[in-house]
Amino acid sequence: MDCAETEMPRHSDWIELRHLRYFVAAAEHGSFRKAGAALGLSQSTISRCIADLEDQIGASLFHRHTWGVSQTYAGQRFLVRARQAIRTVGIGAQDVASVGRSEQGRVKIGIYSSIASGFLTELLVSFGKRYRNVSIEMVDGNPAEHVAAIRQLSLDVAFITGTREWPDCERAPLWSERVFVVLPDSHALTKREELVWRDLADETFIVSETAPGQEIHDHLVRCLADLGRHPDIQVQHISRDNLVPLVAFGRGLTLVSEAMTVAQFPGVVYRPILGEVLPFSAVWSASNDNPAFRRFLSLAKAMAVRPTPLETGRSAVPSQTPDP
Repeated sequence: MDCAETEMPRHSDWIELRHLRYFVAAAEHGSFRKAGAALGLSQSTISRCIADLEDQIGASLFHRHTWGVSQTYAGQRFLVRARQAIRTVGIGAQDVASVGRSEQGRVKIGIYSSIASGFLTELLVSFGKRYRNVSIEMVDGNPAEHVAAIRQLSLDVAFITGTREWPDCERAPLWSERVFVVLPDSHALTKREELVWRDLADETFIVSETAPGQEIHDHLVRCLADLGRHPDIQVQHISRDNLVPLVAFGRGLTLVSEAMTVAQFPGVVYRPILGEVLPFSAVWSASNDNPAFRRFLSLAKAMAVRPTPLETGRSAVPSQTPDP
């Protein structure tokens, strides 16, 4: 915009970035004509804008000569500040652009599965390689807590077991894992490659009070009730990471998803339960406009292998539970 087209307020608060750019160009070229040529503008446009800038500042920035211009003392001092201002705006614009391209930013993830191995591990590694400046924050919790945080936009996405639809949320099925029993290595059932629920009907189980302890408890009750048994389930007030060592001590058996089986603990053996499939879905809010999260979700969908059809086995979690 030509400076002659609009009368500028006579106050330094209204200095525009283009004034600074024109001033710096004139200082560097020593000529309004050469500055205009470098910027693709006319000499008169540069001259008028510099005059407006001087009026707003209240000081002459250039000595005018027949051969060009030279800076006054005020102009020399202002040049340092003008360059700093242009550089600061440029850096700020780059920062915003990189966030918009997901080169920077943060994704906050609610996890319910182990990240020791499997799809989630591969997803996190792949995303980290592509977007090294995006920080990932992971939060343990149960599905109800995660979904509540997603609705409040304090969590970007959660990976939740089951196939239910959560009100006010979007869901995409991503992967599935087999369900394994954790046995002491001295247990007679370790001689079998696969187990069925009838093999476990008379066993004692232990679960953690933290997630996913309650879900494992409920699943054990459902599955063993089908056999007419009421399972012996003991709740341990420890984290799930400390639960498996208790199995080695003979305190009871427990269940884990397939991703957890890569973790080796002395004195325990993992055995799959025939037909038990645990589907995992990504759940998020459609209102979430975090560009880093959108990149993360896009990559997750691209990497996803659809869960094994549940007709081939029992879903290890219910598809319908009460809303949080």
